[in-house]
Amino acid sequence: MLRKKDLLGLKDMTAEEICDILDHTDGMKAAFTSGRPLENLRGKCVSTLFYENSTRTRNSFETAARFLGARTTSVAVSTSSVQKGESLIDTGKTLDALGTDLIVIRHSMAGTPDLLAANVQASVVNAGDGMNEHPTQSLLDLYTMKEKFGTVKGLKVVIVGDVKHSRVARSNIWALGKLGAETIVVAPYTLLPRGIEELGCEVETDLEEALIGANVVMGLRIQLERQKAGLFPSLGEYSEQFGINADRIYGICENALVMHPGPINRGVEITSEVADGENSAICEQVTNGVAVRMAVMDMLVGGLQ
Repeated sequence: MLRKKDLLGLKDMTAEEICDILDHTDGMKAAFTSGRPLENLRGKCVSTLFYENSTRTRNSFETAARFLGARTTSVAVSTSSVQKGESLIDTGKTLDALGTDLIVIRHSMAGTPDLLAANVQASVVNAGDGMNEHPTQSLLDLYTMKEKFGTVKGLKVVIVGDVKHSRVARSNIWALGKLGAETIVVAPYTLLPRGIEELGCEVETDLEEALIGANVVMGLRIQLERQKAGLFPSLGEYSEQFGINADRIYGICENALVMHPGPINRGVEITSEVADGENSAICEQVTNGVAVRMAVMDMLVGGLQ
């Protein structure tokens, strides 16, 4: 079981807690892939509260909740009382009053899930807060690696792309370190946050050098809006130096597992040949996302309380 009522990030979680979630995911995935709905959350209500756009994460949480037998509600922020000036805390208290047991929140400001969790009775799950964390994305990434290799310990994981603005990278760096993996981040200097090494990773600006001996290669979305800020010369030049392509994967680390949190900018951070190739686990990550989120919700408000 989880020590707290909420899942706000992996930075402060123990390796044991992370492993407990991954172990519980096994049963959730077996049920989901067999099409056998569960009733662990029967009588519970799960609300999604997304202040940012999302396809994979929001639908994954809602699918997971329904598969566990929960009622689901979705707050459309663009048409809700938020547009009339309602505060986050008042929105949360309203959801409490409506009998919500678990709130899944995504917000552009770091720390927002923590603020909500401190002011509601419902459990809160962070679905991404600013450039801080995205814990369930990291958990599904870890689970995908564990399925492939049997363990995360000892793996060499290369994360390449816009590390500076990536909450996925931060959650993964913390979690991979706790589970004993070696993590290397690769990006132009302009896309590397200052002091990133202090999180427990190595830094490299030569992708081909970093790929030697890699077990996992994880691409991160290049946030195209950042390109306007002049953080790299052009998309073409970025792809030439840092793109995950067939020559680099099959020529340097031919057995490496290729991952990406999505959405993908094909031809920029990764080529279609690699994204759709035999090494790719990108679609499997989506399936595993449902299973991991089922495990998290069950451990917070379901049968493992």
